Amino acid sequence: MIALVIAGLSAGCASKPATSTSPYVDRVLVKKSERTMELHKDGAVYRTYRISLGDQPRGHKFQEGDERTPEGNYELDWRNPNSSFYKSIHVSYPNDLDRTVARSLGVSPGGMIMIHGLPNWLSSPRLAEEYRRSDWTDGCIAVGNEEMDEIWRLVRDGTPITILP
Repeated sequence: MIALVIAGLSAGCASKPATSTSPYVDRVLVKKSERTMELHKDGAVYRTYRISLGDQPRGHKFQEGDERTPEGNYELDWRNPNSSFYKSIHVSYPNDLDRTVARSLGVSPGGMIMIHGLPNWLSSPRLAEEYRRSDWTDGCIAVGNEEMDEIWRLVRDGTPITILP
């Protein structure tokens, strides 16, 4: 009996992982093959979203116009509230390695890879649902507009993003 009381007291003294009071997430993880994007906070998944990718989703982006979403470690470095799509947050593609590879291939690496909502001209709920179920971007990462509002609030400029195959 005494051992159980001591064990219970010891368990109560165990330290808990520190949790941030920040309203922002500290990392974004995209899993292209699963069509998911996770926002991580304090080392745990905070939110998960279904995503749409480029028309050619397999493989790393090597050049402008290949309609692929890049893979690797980048940063979400700036945002555009007046995008052609419902809000957009820029992915820092291309990095130095991407530029070097593209130069060796004699091509432009492209750029302007964003996380964004649906096209601003889209007004049909039925058509919006079709967009949500398919890969339709030129290499960007797309979510629904309500999800984009939440991402916009939770992700600040400078947040790292990892994009996995």
